[in-house]
Amino acid sequence: MDIRHIRVLLADDHPIVRGGVAQILNQQPGIAVVAEAIDGAHAVELYLRHRPDVALVDLRMPVFDGVEVVARIRAAAADAAIIVLTTFDTDDEIERSFQAGARAYLLKDIAPQDLVACVRAVHAGRAWASPGVAAKLAARMTRRVQLTAREMAVLRLLAGAKPNREIARALSITEGTVKSHLAHLFEKLDVASRTAAVTTALRRGLVRVD
Repeated sequence: MDIRHIRVLLADDHPIVRGGVAQILNQQPGIAVVAEAIDGAHAVELYLRHRPDVALVDLRMPVFDGVEVVARIRAAAADAAIIVLTTFDTDDEIERSFQAGARAYLLKDIAPQDLVACVRAVHAGRAWASPGVAAKLAARMTRRVQLTAREMAVLRLLAGAKPNREIARALSITEGTVKSHLAHLFEKLDVASRTAAVTTALRRGLVRVD
């Protein structure tokens, strides 16, 4: 009997992850992995070539990150059903993924049966988020931090362990202006020290330390 499968694209730069997810999905009736991408550019290319029903995309990949992959695919196919499958659950990455057009956000420790249920739900046009992810997204909406471009620049340098003098030199401003920006950052992040500011910014996904 000819069964109409849900055709799935996997995008992850780790072969072991792709292999494991593919094995789980291919064992399910009515689901078939039709393409596997090794980086972000490859994911967009394979999506446009195969036009799968559902795409599972990792956040951290070479060339394009997952959010850019989602945005590029949605720009070419407005009805694309995309699931972000990642180990990262910072507030900012969750929100950016949904804003780019993802329909679901899953962590890689998800149970196999929940992964399958998510693929079927997204294919049916529904959104999906694990309880923990949904809670983080809701909490972010209630405590959104609006930072200016200059405050973000100071925050990134702060996360790089730069002292005020180096921050001032890098941004061509005075140390007094740096202190003023830091005071505003502390207030907006509801912290009282440089260390706490960096810790809070990392937890919320406002900055990254590579």
